Amino acid sequence: MSGPLDGVKILDLTSVVMGPFATQILAELGAEVVKVESFSGDNMRDVGPMANPHMGHLYLHLNRGKKGIAVDLKHPSGIDVIKKLILRSDVLIYNVRPNAMERLGLAYDDVSALNPNIIYVGAYGYSESGPRAGRAAYDDLIQGSTGVPWLVSKEGQETPRYVPLNFADRVTGLHAVYAVTAALYQREKSGRGQSVEVPMFESISHFVLGDHMAGLSFKPPIGPSGYERLKHRRVYETKNGFICALVYNEAQWTRFWAAMNRPEMMNDPKFITHSARAANIGEIYDLLSEMIKDEDTDYWMSFFQDVDVPVAKMNTVDDLLSDDHLRETGFFINEEHPTEGSLYAIKTPSNWSHSSPERVTPAPTLGQHTREVLNELAYSEDQINDLIRIGAVSDGSS
Repeated sequence: MSGPLDGVKILDLTSVVMGPFATQILAELGAEVVKVESFSGDNMRDVGPMANPHMGHLYLHLNRGKKGIAVDLKHPSGIDVIKKLILRSDVLIYNVRPNAMERLGLAYDDVSALNPNIIYVGAYGYSESGPRAGRAAYDDLIQGSTGVPWLVSKEGQETPRYVPLNFADRVTGLHAVYAVTAALYQREKSGRGQSVEVPMFESISHFVLGDHMAGLSFKPPIGPSGYERLKHRRVYETKNGFICALVYNEAQWTRFWAAMNRPEMMNDPKFITHSARAANIGEIYDLLSEMIKDEDTDYWMSFFQDVDVPVAKMNTVDDLLSDDHLRETGFFINEEHPTEGSLYAIKTPSNWSHSSPERVTPAPTLGQHTREVLNELAYSEDQINDLIRIGAVSDGSS
């Protein structure tokens, strides 16, 4: 068995980040994923840096483990190919707006009529049951509409700023992964397929409000929104760098002040209870900030480890590539791509005592597996050549 999803067949009609992130995880867990692209390819193919045209770094990191085919979904014979893939698929996942799927004749009713057992997953901007149904949505828009830039500005930034990650795309992608796996489990029990909606706005609202509803959780409200510790938390500056430390519970504070030769601080009302510390967290973090500036990073790393208080050096993105823990755990994979050469690959961060996934294949070139997949669908070589000639599919050779 190659991974816990061995034997699951997924038809991947996604592009950019959110959907491909989800389907790559599913592929890395053992599913067979067939990624369908237009003749121009996924937009992420053209986001540099890249060693060769149409093989951008984000595309390479979002599409490992997949078979790639190129199909014109507006060509009747191209749609016929998709329908044959639907017949043999366990899951269809897409991230265009639902009305686009309807125009293609690939709405849930159309697809389930072909394959009643299929899990049909739509990951897009807003739930179809609300007034924003059908609106275009990208990571920036969803971050903004869920208050993420506003939260960043509340931490002292002059103007609201987006989190410098594809945050909404990747969090929603993870929601899509568990939606697929849970729906597959439910189908095993009931024998029925179903349609599942994974909207970005609701997914990130769930993420933000879970931390920040605070006093607004109650009817009537008993206080404002916002989680005070998150509002005040900070990276601490040392004499020669930065560290991330969290003195959190009573035992940790007791050990900290004892090691600082100031055990009497635990008699200060601000430190006596967790509630008292939470109420005074800004003042407490200010005090720590001033103290930590007095010594260098190595001193504080040793100090906090000695008193058993959680601590980490602040890394840059570049630092992660040489991080000893990531290297020792096998997080990085040296990948030999057939067209792009030697690459760093990163594995899905889960480890299994049984059914451990095998190493996945590199991200496909455009149309790399078109002939292979069509052969599996019982198309003859002559039929495949005809489909290429009339512009229904492409194998990337021209």
